[in-house]
Amino acid sequence: MLIQSTLIALSATLAAAVKPLTVKNQFFVDPSDNIFQIVGVAYQPGGSAGYDAAHGKDPLSNGDICRRDAAILQLLGVNTIRVYNLNPDVNHDECASIFNAAGIYMILDVNSPQVAGSLQSWNPWESYYDTYVNRTFAVVEAFKNYDNTLAFFSGNEVINNLESSRDVPPYMRAVTRDIKNYVAKHCDRKIPVGYSAADVRDVLFDSFEYFTCAKDGKSDDPSRADIFALNSYSWCGKSDFQKSGYDVLVEGFKNTSVPIFYSEYGCNEVQPRPFTEVGAIYGEEFSSVFSGGVVYEYTQEENDYGLVKVNEKDQSVTLLKDFYTLKDQFAKLDWKKVQGVKSKKEGSAPKPPKCDSNLIQSEDFNGNFTLPNMPPNVDKILSKGVSPKPKGQLIDVSDFKVKYTVKNADGSVISNLAVKPLASDESNAPGTNDAKIQSSDSVVAPSGNSTSSDSDSDADSEDSDVDSKESGAAGSAAALTLPAMVMGAFAIFAGLL
Repeated sequence: MLIQSTLIALSATLAAAVKPLTVKNQFFVDPSDNIFQIVGVAYQPGGSAGYDAAHGKDPLSNGDICRRDAAILQLLGVNTIRVYNLNPDVNHDECASIFNAAGIYMILDVNSPQVAGSLQSWNPWESYYDTYVNRTFAVVEAFKNYDNTLAFFSGNEVINNLESSRDVPPYMRAVTRDIKNYVAKHCDRKIPVGYSAADVRDVLFDSFEYFTCAKDGKSDDPSRADIFALNSYSWCGKSDFQKSGYDVLVEGFKNTSVPIFYSEYGCNEVQPRPFTEVGAIYGEEFSSVFSGGVVYEYTQEENDYGLVKVNEKDQSVTLLKDFYTLKDQFAKLDWKKVQGVKSKKEGSAPKPPKCDSNLIQSEDFNGNFTLPNMPPNVDKILSKGVSPKPKGQLIDVSDFKVKYTVKNADGSVISNLAVKPLASDESNAPGTNDAKIQSSDSVVAPSGNSTSSDSDSDADSEDSDVDSKESGAAGSAAALTLPAMVMGAFAIFAGLL
């Protein structure tokens, strides 16, 4: 009877594994006022094939796959995933609830690669219309009731060079305004909305100033981003704080009034990746300004950034060398210092500067803070809500056992792998899931992988049809950057290439 009662009690609390986070000053905080650092991974299984609107498929639509990946990500030690392309018309209850039970939050992009799915950098005035805005609202509706929804990105690398900075900023800030107004009117809690920027130094700091200033000088300006993030690949191999330009980023963002974090990181110019930047990202100097980061990326795709490889025929997964290395780097962190610091010890954030063209350094960057009005019909959608209205809710999950085969790098099968449901106030951390896997010391990088010797300097840049990069160390015009979704047809998603 005792066992039965315990199981019933556990089942009744599974839907509340994590508590919603809030923004306090320049940090994320939990209900106990502890600062929350994002320890994340970019999650888009299948790359371009992982999103198929015609067949109701997206990265969070298959419970068995989410169960498999949540268990693996628990092993890795992450507490957050970033998901790029979602279909608001698909039910996500099971996947959201599985990741919730695993103690993993979700950062969600509201855009997609479909027509009317994103704001385009080359014609923002044409792509900003009611059908597009309605879609962004629908994503909010679909995910607003999940406690582990951490934030929404209104845009990703839409400004990626000086040319796009001439027209995009007012439209991108208008999209942020519209989504924030929808959240304020239709959500039970204030879910942060912000922008994910390219780490292109010609436009990075101007983008930050433009999106995080307040038009009236007050932090409640609805067009002001609640969060700011950047996709940065400037630390390659065994670099250091100065050679990678991390010191420049800390100095440039030290007066931030909003949480700032890496929405992507993990240069692959040196392979296998040593992930030596992990210690720096969660170290005292960096974490005094930044709130963690998201490693690019979970599954192995053409651009060769994967932590695991998925066999599409049987959905089995093989852990790759980078998985073990990253896991070891996360395990080295002093988790009490990473997640156990009270926000009051960090002091108050600076007040947001009042928006003014003098904040913008580049003559090419659009410093006009007069935003376009909402497109026709959007005011009605904002008032009444999207229709039909997607509705998501956390559900109790009774089965956490992984149904697909998961293998170590040496081909041995990881036995009895399952998601470990956490307590109602707990997020995932290294060591939470103690399933036995191969020792990292015994993992050998596949002979087919490109390799290079460790280097203390930044790797040279390269251009390809798969991933576009711009390189540079501290003091250069642009830091190494990777468009978030660089998979052929996904270029339209960010308005790149």
